[in-house]
Formats: sequence, C-alpha cells, structure tokens
Amino acid sequence: MKFKNKLISGRFKKRYKRFFVDVKINSQVITAHCPNTGSMFGLLKESNKVWLSKSNNPNRKLKYTLEIIEDNKSKVGVNTHLTNKIVLHALQNNLIKDFNGVLEIKPEVKFGPNTRFDFLLKDKKTKTFLEVKNVTLSRKKDIAEFPDAVTTRGLKHITELLKASKKGYKIFILYLIQRDDCKSFRIAKDIDPDYANALVKAVKKKLNILCYDCKFSSKGIKLNNKIKLIK
Repeated sequence: MKFKNKLISGRFKKRYKRFFVDVKINSQVITAHCPNTGSMFGLLKESNKVWLSKSNNPNRKLKYTLEIIEDNKSKVGVNTHLTNKIVLHALQNNLIKDFNGVLEIKPEVKFGPNTRFDFLLKDKKTKTFLEVKNVTLSRKKDIAEFPDAVTTRGLKHITELLKASKKGYKIFILYLIQRDDCKSFRIAKDIDPDYANALVKAVKKKLNILCYDCKFSSKGIKLNNKIKLIK
C-alpha cells in the first residue's frame, strides 16, 4: 500500500474530540484528522514523533491526516482506513500463503441484514470470509495485543463469522499488526475478557486466526512477516 504523497514529520501534542490531534511541525501547531476510533493506548505521549499526510483536496477542512506514530523508536501505523488496503495488496500479490489459490477477491461483502465482512475470497472449491482487525497495542516488549479497548463490534463479528461457518464458508480473522517491533501476538484478556472468551470458543468451531506484522518505508506500508500467536 503506497502513500499518495510524501509524509510530513512532526511532534504529537494532544488528541481531543476523538478525531482531532494537534501536531507541532517546526514552530507551527496544526490540527490534523485522527483516522482511528480506538483508544491508541500507550501511543499518545506528548512529543512522540509522528508522520502526517497532506490532502490535495481544496475543499477538505482538515488538510492533514495522522498516519504513523513512533513508539520507543518503532513505527506504528494508526490510520485504520489503510488496514484493508494493506491486506488487499497482500492478497493480490500472494503474500498470505493461506490464500495463494484465491481466484476472486471481493471487498466489503454483505452477510445477513446488518453485517459486512472485509473480504470474500473464492477459489475452485471454497468460499472464505476474512475479517481484518488493526492492531497497535504493545504493553510488553516484542508482544502485540488486541483489543486496546472493549470491542462490541469485534464480538459481533465473531458471532457472525460462526453463522457463516454453519452455511459452509471457511472463516478467518487476520490481526494486522501495524508495528515492526513485535515477534508474537496475544489477545488482551484483561481489557476485554468477553471478546477473549468468545474467540477461544470460536476457534474450537473452525475459526482460523492469522497474525502478520508490517514493514514501513517512506513510500508506504506493506504486510510483512507471519507472527506467532500466544494462546
């Protein structure tokens, strides 16, 4: 996934009203859009280095968008609007071995009256629903965690994936770790025990779990290595 424009670096000041962040660029403080509804636990430290993109749209109120925060000298992608684009690029370029035989990729597919899954994948024999979760949290060195807050939406997706399984679909959740400093991944049971318990039960009912980290460059973000799941 490539950035449209070269990123601009600055220093984080504060986040407010959920979707706004103040960033200091040289001697100027600007307000940027924060494209992440999560808590971003542990990342919002004043003076942390950040990278922003600038929109070319003259009608856009906030010209800048927060893309990356540096945490303990490691880059963390916080723009959740890019998550599915990173995974789509990986699917199209056969970077996920579990889906190398996929012949058709459909994003944002409706299932039931109130649910959309991130991807429907088809090969000659099977149909697969793939739901993607963005991961930024790391409270212990080398370990990524999800979620960073209670996730009723995530719980709903587990329930709906199990319904899809009963209808003959293969089901996957891919945890995309938008960090480059973690060697393993685990569910943050203390933050959302209901989600953790539901996931354990769902795995016993044929839910497949994938975990990948990301590689950052000045040009973009790319799915990188498969990460070990700690149960």
